[in-house]
Amino acid sequence: MKLAIVGVGKLGLSLLEGVTRRSVLAPQDIGLIDIHTERTAEIAERTGAVLLDPAQLGRAERIVIALQPRAFPAAAEWLAQENAGYISTMAGVSLSALSRRLGTKRVVRVMPNLGATIGLSQTAIAAPKEAVQAGDHAFAHQLFDAVGDAYDLPENLFDVFTGMSASGPGYAAVVAEALADGAVRMGMPRALAQELAAKLLVTSGELLQRRLHPGLLKDEVASPGGTTIAGLSALESAGVRGGLMAAVEAATRRSTDLGRDQE
Repeated sequence: MKLAIVGVGKLGLSLLEGVTRRSVLAPQDIGLIDIHTERTAEIAERTGAVLLDPAQLGRAERIVIALQPRAFPAAAEWLAQENAGYISTMAGVSLSALSRRLGTKRVVRVMPNLGATIGLSQTAIAAPKEAVQAGDHAFAHQLFDAVGDAYDLPENLFDVFTGMSASGPGYAAVVAEALADGAVRMGMPRALAQELAAKLLVTSGELLQRRLHPGLLKDEVASPGGTTIAGLSALESAGVRGGLMAAVEAATRRSTDLGRDQE
């Protein structure tokens, strides 16, 4: 078996669907393990993947660990298999902690975001030389290129990547909700306000990718004495810019704290 996915939540399921849809792996080459066995059995039957129990994990050449970080210490004993490579999506769990608990240097650390569920994830990837030499790093790229864009990052940037990109959909959701609330406050029906706010973020993201700097887009929209500059002034007075920066900092520090729990 080429791959086992341990933890078939939103991310594990998205990865399964992405790699099979893009023919990176055949469904029968993928095994699934999760504590919610009934749901996992239904997914296996629907997708053609193989339902495994922990005692069968040794059948897999490589193992994706898509668990919550707090579950890792208890699971590490049965996760550790001879001659297997590992790919971890667990926030804050360092390469050194993975290597120590699993007894191998063949460990790859990845950090995707919720965009994986629609094939638009941004995923950070880091690996030691042993994992690169064994092909585990390249294999991780194949997997996560199937659900979005993958970036090689030094491990010291993983916590800030987590605080900004992995946590970012939550921040964007708050922005969209606040914009919709503002429109409702000014008389717009709720359903229309929410639809427009969501589409506005999608459109803005596309526009931003075509500019060298976000400030260029802001300046294009903000005409002298107009509506946009009045709104931007209100945002500055409310401290929105500083609040978003503080959110990234807080999430980064929390990711670091999660890692300390594993050391």
